[in-house]
Amino acid sequence: MTTREILVVAHAQRADTIAAAARVIGAVTAAGARAVLPGDDDALIDALSGVGEFAVLGRDVTVDQIELAIVLGGDGTILRAAEIVREGSAPVLGINMGHVGFLAEIEADDIDDAMRRVIARDYDVEERMALSVRIKDAAGAVIYETWALNEATVEKASRERMMEVVIEVDGRPLSTFGCDGMVVATPTGSTAYNFSAGGPVIWPTVEAIAVVPLSAHALFARPLVVGPEASVAIEVLERTYGTGILWCDGRRSHDLPPGARVVVRRSPTPVRLARLHPAPFTDRLVRKFRLPVAGWRGPAGAVTETP
Repeated sequence: MTTREILVVAHAQRADTIAAAARVIGAVTAAGARAVLPGDDDALIDALSGVGEFAVLGRDVTVDQIELAIVLGGDGTILRAAEIVREGSAPVLGINMGHVGFLAEIEADDIDDAMRRVIARDYDVEERMALSVRIKDAAGAVIYETWALNEATVEKASRERMMEVVIEVDGRPLSTFGCDGMVVATPTGSTAYNFSAGGPVIWPTVEAIAVVPLSAHALFARPLVVGPEASVAIEVLERTYGTGILWCDGRRSHDLPPGARVVVRRSPTPVRLARLHPAPFTDRLVRKFRLPVAGWRGPAGAVTETP
């Protein structure tokens, strides 16, 4: 009989997170499955070395053997887990450890119930659009390729100067201006950097890509929402002083010399999120941002999350 392999990803610097990870490992082991820790996280492996048996990803288990990734932390830790399982098919289940994040599914107080449902495979899988990102040099050669769940951001590397860019959508130039950068975001990432930059909040069920300038010096530099199959290109003009930098999900970066071209389009491979309690995105917005809803006189019997 094939062993069920459950990946556990956690922030090793927090005592409460380590304690929660130990509970998860105990529940996985008690159910006859095997907990797996990321092979590149020596701190987590050391912190959990005395709590029971576990395997190590890359040494004992390959990513395609992982059934599910359980993540204890905030959105940053969940993004890291999505990166770890990118080459496999395992969905990611986020357990919030006190952060205001949108990707986590449940709170830490619900770990025991969550583990019962994980073992019973009693969860839904929601696929979220991801972005494929390429950098081409001035000669048109691809010099870097990566992906993003939240956003790809082109930013200036020097604080003192703006970067000069030209924006292209579906192979046609749209506008040229100076700015601090550009954010290209998915609906999942619309409540992250895109939101802070003044971009629109996009419901996860909407398939679209947001394009948002950062401090642009131009009359027409408004946030844009383009179709999911659109190709968005940002060219760093050669007259730009200094270099730029590409960041994807705040985790993967690459320098952008003058003349570089960043091409962003939908990735053919979505990110899979495990959901235990599917709820309206409106309720999630209200809860995460503590939005005032007093005075609402909606339909009788409607159920919303408590902020």
